Amino acid sequence: MNNFEFKNPTKIIFGKDSIEKLENEIPKDAKVLLLYGGGSIKKNGIYDQVKTALTKVEVIEFGGIPANPEYAVLMDALKVIKDENISYLLAVGGGSVIDGTKFLSAAALFKGDTPWDILSQNIRTEKGMPFGTVLTLPATGSEMNSGAVITRKETKEKLAMGGPGLFPEFSILDPQVITSIPRRQLVNGLTDAFTHVLEQYMTYSVGALLQDRFAESILQTIIEVAPKVLKDPTDYQAASNFMWSCTMALNGLIQKGVPNDWAVHAMGHELTALFGIDHARTLAVIAPSHYKYNFEAKKEKLAQYGERVWNITEGNMDDKAYAAIERTEAFFNELGIDTKLSDYTKDYEGTAEEISKRFTDRGWLGLGEHQSLSPDKVEKIVKMAY
Repeated sequence: MNNFEFKNPTKIIFGKDSIEKLENEIPKDAKVLLLYGGGSIKKNGIYDQVKTALTKVEVIEFGGIPANPEYAVLMDALKVIKDENISYLLAVGGGSVIDGTKFLSAAALFKGDTPWDILSQNIRTEKGMPFGTVLTLPATGSEMNSGAVITRKETKEKLAMGGPGLFPEFSILDPQVITSIPRRQLVNGLTDAFTHVLEQYMTYSVGALLQDRFAESILQTIIEVAPKVLKDPTDYQAASNFMWSCTMALNGLIQKGVPNDWAVHAMGHELTALFGIDHARTLAVIAPSHYKYNFEAKKEKLAQYGERVWNITEGNMDDKAYAAIERTEAFFNELGIDTKLSDYTKDYEGTAEEISKRFTDRGWLGLGEHQSLSPDKVEKIVKMAY
């Protein structure tokens, strides 16, 4: 097992009717900016619950944060923060709203002239404006980590940011919220969380037995609850396990002491930036091709995954490893997710070359756990995903 340090300061408040506990978590003298997305929280009752819990503090609202948090929209929110002397941020939404709030947390205290530099220059945020979250869509794990991804429409870029100053102070997780989530978003959440685990697990063995089994248990749980959640989102037991799996998939725990990949995300982000494809679906497009292209480097772990998660017992290591890739792609298909880029756009020709060029221009010359995926290899993987 590799050396590591681990600290996660986010307080989790989990369970039925936990939104009412919000009033105990925000300082009484705070001036709060309430951030949310397209307004679905006003239809499903979450907005009313939040407002009721915030009656003792001053609240300004900012809605309309899109599914891929857009830099221009967030800059409008940043102006509100400055003009209204906001001291505390509250994200009520899924990963996009929470990621957008993290950017605002960083940008509110940023000393530079151009907040986009936080992303383009990969500036770590050591201290941000304090914020909390009320999770409405399990998927990204953003409610318990310090990372975010922001989109800039004008340049068709989607870049990551982070730092120890961007952990939520608290996150409220009430599994009952999933009852009003559209099926497409539930499918995205299941796929996103599943792929988050694979990015931290599907590398090579360093003898981290417990970490492997943590990861495998999350994958097994997602596989088990997926059909139950999709059949009946009011199934509280299934919803609870789904929500907690999404959080555990990316709160930092399972990545400690082991090599991480994240090349699937790097490529997937570009597909979202170029074509507007849902984040989770871009991961399902790239992952099978990525594992096939890097088969020799990953086959030991792929075979272990096949045995432990999918109960694949027949054949040698290569057979099990390849069957594991096929079973993963089949799982995405069973959820209703297409796994080829051509399923989403007819304009896919030239995409691989464009992504390769972008990575070269950014100096991203070695992705993956071995830092060996050069832009020309990325180009081949993306072409395999057409």
